[in-house]
Amino acid sequence: MSWNNHNKPKQPSIAGSIAKDVELPADNCDTIQSMRWSPVSDHLAAASWDGKTRIYEVAKDGSGQGVAVLAAEGPVFSCDWSKDGTLVAAAGADKKIHILQAASGETLSFAAHDAPIHDVRFLNAPDAPSPIIASGSWDKTVRYWDIRNTSAPVASLPCGERVYAMDTVGQTLVIATAAMKVLLVDLAKPTVIHREEQSSLRHQLRSISLSPNGKFWASGSIEGRASVNAVDQKQAKAMNFTWKCHRDATANNKVTKVYAVNAVACHTTMEDRVVTCGSDGIYNFWDIKAKQRLKNFPSVGGAITSCAFDRTGSWFAYAVGYDWAKGYTGNKPDYPTKLVLHPVGEEMDVVKDGMRR
Repeated sequence: MSWNNHNKPKQPSIAGSIAKDVELPADNCDTIQSMRWSPVSDHLAAASWDGKTRIYEVAKDGSGQGVAVLAAEGPVFSCDWSKDGTLVAAAGADKKIHILQAASGETLSFAAHDAPIHDVRFLNAPDAPSPIIASGSWDKTVRYWDIRNTSAPVASLPCGERVYAMDTVGQTLVIATAAMKVLLVDLAKPTVIHREEQSSLRHQLRSISLSPNGKFWASGSIEGRASVNAVDQKQAKAMNFTWKCHRDATANNKVTKVYAVNAVACHTTMEDRVVTCGSDGIYNFWDIKAKQRLKNFPSVGGAITSCAFDRTGSWFAYAVGYDWAKGYTGNKPDYPTKLVLHPVGEEMDVVKDGMRR
């Protein structure tokens, strides 16, 4: 199912504003590839191509300051917080997992894969004696780690293709791989692929995000298109759809510029709200139940490479930096590299008949 000309997203009458967006200190020297908020506090982790994951403490007014740095031996592609907010994990090109103890500042690093790691996630494992980490790599495996003994993974899952993105909620792990495959894993049986699907998107997957209730995942691709898919196959007919976004048609509508959807994120408290972020430097808020774009925002001046909502859903963080969409020739010395917070307000409400619902 898709949003076609007869059922396309309704456009809001007023565009969103970035006037109140707050820029955090420009500590990173290169593009931020991943960011995650603490699930228990107002701290934000941002992983950068400069080999560092920086931890920011964010005040109620959106101002922030760096409080810790976790260093790697190469570009960092992913980061995540443990469920209790005591640990930060990061991974990337050096094939290692790096862990920071938030309270003490102590760090731990260990070799984890035979190729760069694209995503790392702490799993919901309440009965485990120690936090369990899942890491997805271009070596075509997901490996599970108990940080008490990092000499070998506690288990491994062959994925058949390179892992491009992962997310987890509850007992579900969703994995996007090359060849437009999506793998679903029931963490009760972490070494078994519960379901494998061909993505409803037709080109390389760039990002994936599970809804907070675990009922669906949203994904984005390099062709300026996003999708929503039900975790429960019984809900697929009613819930699954794709739509075009991050595209720019010229005045004569004969040429359309298509931009990659670099990041998608599900709102943390509103179950039907999703944001998409693109190479066009634009982020859009969507109501996927009403199949409606709630607000379209103006360009922020550079490609958006990563995004995340905080635990309350009141702050939306996004990173601006070069995404290599135009090759090395597009990487100018003055290309913006920044980390920004947007205060989330009424733009998440559906506008209908002049009333917010």
